[in-house]
Amino acid sequence: MGESSGSVSVDVERISLGGEEHFIKTRHGTVSVAVFGEQEKPALVTYPDVALNHVSCFQGLFFCPEAASLLLHNFCIYHISPPGHELGAASVSSHVPVPSVDDLADQIADVLDIFGLGSVMCLGVTAGAYILTLFAIKYRERVAGLILVSPLCKAPSWTEWLYNKVISNLLYFYGMCGLAKDCLLQRYFSKEVRGSAQVPESDIVQACRSLLNERQSKNVWCFLQSINGRYDITEELHRLQCRTLVFVGEDSPFYSDALQMTSKLDRRYSALVEVQACGSLVTEEQPHAMLIPMEYFFIGYGLYRPSQFTGSPRSPLSPSCISPELLSPESMGVKLKPIKTRVSLDI
Repeated sequence: MGESSGSVSVDVERISLGGEEHFIKTRHGTVSVAVFGEQEKPALVTYPDVALNHVSCFQGLFFCPEAASLLLHNFCIYHISPPGHELGAASVSSHVPVPSVDDLADQIADVLDIFGLGSVMCLGVTAGAYILTLFAIKYRERVAGLILVSPLCKAPSWTEWLYNKVISNLLYFYGMCGLAKDCLLQRYFSKEVRGSAQVPESDIVQACRSLLNERQSKNVWCFLQSINGRYDITEELHRLQCRTLVFVGEDSPFYSDALQMTSKLDRRYSALVEVQACGSLVTEEQPHAMLIPMEYFFIGYGLYRPSQFTGSPRSPLSPSCISPELLSPESMGVKLKPIKTRVSLDI
């Protein structure tokens, strides 16, 4: 099964099955990296949210043919899974210590070294967005741009900390039980698609629930412990040397975190896209809302829509060619529903 746009053939079946998988030994354990595309192209590194991997977190984006063509045409994609979150993963050993968020960020640097990658584009969701932002702070010269979906930048609030502890206890004592899955689905999706007693769950929620069955509860518990022990990086955001595009669903439990983060970024080089009637997992719930902002974001790096080319562009990422006007609300598609865009915030 495949879709095509321009000179790119999008094989969504191959995307969903995981591409070419590599297991990379890092300073802090082994991680799975699923690679798609030609490795001479610029690199796009992804990192998912808690209990998700590249299939359950980014499948909706890659099943959107235009978005898939845009990404696969311009990048070689490196999907990094949190430890033990890859397809078919075994339960992590009880003797392996829970990695810190710094350990997870360092793992990304080790993966880039193994593949011989220099500066990369990054795409992360919630917990994954935090890890990639921390990576960008620690290894500034290695990140050309950040695309963050419902990102975190502060330490957990008491409410989030306690909520995560509840999920952790459920996972520890009962495994990936129905209640644990319900809690995770509330983290990802808006109430509208989660359904109610009168309205059934949407297909995307049912698919995600099914994929959660495949996760090893111990592995999810470990990643949740890592992200629940994160620290505030808000004051470090000014050190970022890359352009940043932030998406957040207006029904996301982390909506205020995303606004807080955007307010601390350099407003000349960042943009916020708020997606209406959507939860945290914009990549699955409303992936079409990401298309136009990503197109204009990539245009600033000399990367364009496939339909504008007869050949295959091999331009390196070049942030210096970005015009600030490319991050304006008009350029980012503010008039298109269901998104609205703000470049600067008064919070």
